[in-house]
Amino acid sequence: MTPSKVKIILDTDPGGDDAFALLWLLSLVKQRYAELVAVTTVDGNVHAKYTFTGASKLLELAGFDHIEVAKGIIGGSAHGIEDAGLLHGIDGMGNLTHTLPECTNSYFTARFADEVLIEKLNASPGEITIIAIAPLTNLAAAEKKSPGILKKAKDIIIMGGAFLTSGNLTPEGEFNIAYDVEAANIVFSCREDLVVLPLDITRKLIFTNYIAQNIKKVNPESAIAQLIVSLAEFMCQTSQSFRETSGLEGFLVHDAVTLAYLFYPETLLFRRAKVRIETKGEWTTGKTVFDHRHKTKIGANAWVAMEVDAVNVLAAMSEDLKILIR
Repeated sequence: MTPSKVKIILDTDPGGDDAFALLWLLSLVKQRYAELVAVTTVDGNVHAKYTFTGASKLLELAGFDHIEVAKGIIGGSAHGIEDAGLLHGIDGMGNLTHTLPECTNSYFTARFADEVLIEKLNASPGEITIIAIAPLTNLAAAEKKSPGILKKAKDIIIMGGAFLTSGNLTPEGEFNIAYDVEAANIVFSCREDLVVLPLDITRKLIFTNYIAQNIKKVNPESAIAQLIVSLAEFMCQTSQSFRETSGLEGFLVHDAVTLAYLFYPETLLFRRAKVRIETKGEWTTGKTVFDHRHKTKIGANAWVAMEVDAVNVLAAMSEDLKILIR
């Protein structure tokens, strides 16, 4: 008996680590483990226009240009917060989008993400898993427009938050949560079974130039392989300047851990938690909070990953990317 494919909507803001997560997902689609229903892009790491273009060009490059790409909602609660263009490049893709194929998708005629989310979830209630690897603006917009719509997702997997570690946007706030705290608060209030993959574990996922070169050896002429190497080189350089990896060579592939959860779950350990978002703190806005005490988890709304087998996550990612470029 052939197992059914996991139906996925990827909510993303490419973003170097987003790009690697999307390519890994496309490999899993190629291997018939997953079905990518749509990509909803987010105004986050860089402006919504650039994240739309980056996602569209990646799909074109990998031969999946038939998949719909939606544009991100503008106007979340990210007032006065800088995006991550200095880390990811002005275009979010290491300033490499000009080297990628032109895409047929138009930002100006594309549908907005909330519309696509509502349509797809209504059409297939209980069947679609949302992988959210960006600020939660789109998901919150869909929930506000159609209350209860997010409960129609099979699962919602979120890369976000920082619990026992420092933030990366502010001292306490992780980017995907702190960039639009009001949106995060809405999403974390809508279900009792969110899967949360925080900085506590993603900071262990260091992707190096060596890994990229090892992938490329499988097919050196592949345009995808060449992008993997070039983007890794850019991200390693900027990550060093931002001290993202504590002096170690490489960059953090935060978003890839969402796919590890779905397809390599043995690499993660979780705890049940009642997660709350700090929305009003003078110094702690965007902090994700749970009760560390050993108490009954009444009102729990999430499973939070606290341990990861980083070696095997990176190995699985590497081997699947090799399959994509063959």
